[in-house]
Amino acid sequence: MPGCGVLSAAMILGETAGAARFKSKDAFARFNGTAPIPVWSSNTVRVRLNRGGNRTINNALHMAAVTQIRQDGLGAAYYAKQLAAGKTVKEALRLLRRRISDRFFRALLADEAARDDQQIVQEPTPAA
Repeated sequence: MPGCGVLSAAMILGETAGAARFKSKDAFARFNGTAPIPVWSSNTVRVRLNRGGNRTINNALHMAAVTQIRQDGLGAAYYAKQLAAGKTVKEALRLLRRRISDRFFRALLADEAARDDQQIVQEPTPAA
């Protein structure tokens, strides 16, 4: 994944301990602290940063987001689009980090499914 190094990927993989244990990308986002928390004040509804969750994974996602912003690519384009839509710098970074979290979740599920399929093919059938 662009912006994610070997160490960050290893931290996410190790701390997640299997993406299949999460029922959805939203549950994974809640686990890693990228799910927004709604805050109501009078008639305005906003969201704020989730201070909970796994801080190791959140740090790795933040580093990937900052790296993607510095490089020209999909992450930088998404970040610029959010800023143009009127989001603050922190809000745009939070949205990018959540988007990266969703992409990581899909990648982890795909890797686990491929590994399971490969194990099924490699296991010999017992002889009768």
